[in-house]
Amino acid sequence: MTLGSQIAWDDTVLPFQLDKSDIRGRVARLDGVLHGILKQHDYPPAVEALVAEMALLTALVGQSVKLRWKLSLQVQTNGPVRMIATDYYGPEAEGEPARIRAYASFDADRLTDAPAFEQLGSGYFAILMDQGQGMQPYQGITPIAGGSLKACAEAYFAQSEQLPTRFSLRFGKSTEPGVDEHWRAGGVMLQHMPKASPHVTGEGGSGEDGLLHAQDLLTDEDESENWNRANILLSSVEDLELIGPSVAPTELLVRLFHEEAPRVYDAQSVRFGCSCSEDRVRQSLSIYSAKDIATMTTDEGRVTADCQFCGAQYDLDPATVGFEAKGK
Repeated sequence: MTLGSQIAWDDTVLPFQLDKSDIRGRVARLDGVLHGILKQHDYPPAVEALVAEMALLTALVGQSVKLRWKLSLQVQTNGPVRMIATDYYGPEAEGEPARIRAYASFDADRLTDAPAFEQLGSGYFAILMDQGQGMQPYQGITPIAGGSLKACAEAYFAQSEQLPTRFSLRFGKSTEPGVDEHWRAGGVMLQHMPKASPHVTGEGGSGEDGLLHAQDLLTDEDESENWNRANILLSSVEDLELIGPSVAPTELLVRLFHEEAPRVYDAQSVRFGCSCSEDRVRQSLSIYSAKDIATMTTDEGRVTADCQFCGAQYDLDPATVGFEAKGK
């Protein structure tokens, strides 16, 4: 496949702050990352769109994790698209890229012509944080609601973190002249920085099914005014400003928020990357007995495993896997 020439800000996440509004945020552009994720699978268009949206959310949320941490977004539903899973691996060292991977499982015969989000049905949206060996993983969940995955993410931050959060996302297939069609995505995340822990009543929020909404968390008049102003400005963003090749993230921030005194920090580069390996496959099989391993053995006398994220294939001798093979 011939992709377009690499643009300097492709596959980057740029953190910023609006000094006059006490709002922080990030601008993400994904190109090669999405190609790396989606080329592994022959997803139907609706599933591709959902995976692209999840990958973009993962890049925007994940930029804040520390070195060698792992952040995961997951969707589990009773709909035709049963699961979407994404992982964001923080850089191994300062200056190195972060890595993103993603995949979806779905029932092809249950997919309909309805919009992509309606293929999810009911279920939950979760964010998980793994800080490394010896540390307790963190998980927060919120129901599938609001009409989009970005609305689920906004509800998660309101419910679990009490942080007013807004996403503006665009994603789709680029059709540049002379270049093969390929996916591009761009988005902006805004998040209000609280001066103190917000007071939330037990009466529920103004969102769907009583979920908390960003505005429910802003009881101070000045904070509410700042948040509303920034959201109005973000609502004016155009598709080509988010995913087109002509507007750099820094220029976009000036266009949208020049009166809010935007201040940018170092951009984080991201790449498609998977953590699978033969050692990890062997470790996952170490819980099984020889009898269990026998049921997994092919007619050719091998144990095979495929990585759902990157498509890597592993072919192992059944005598060397399982807990009874540890001493061999």
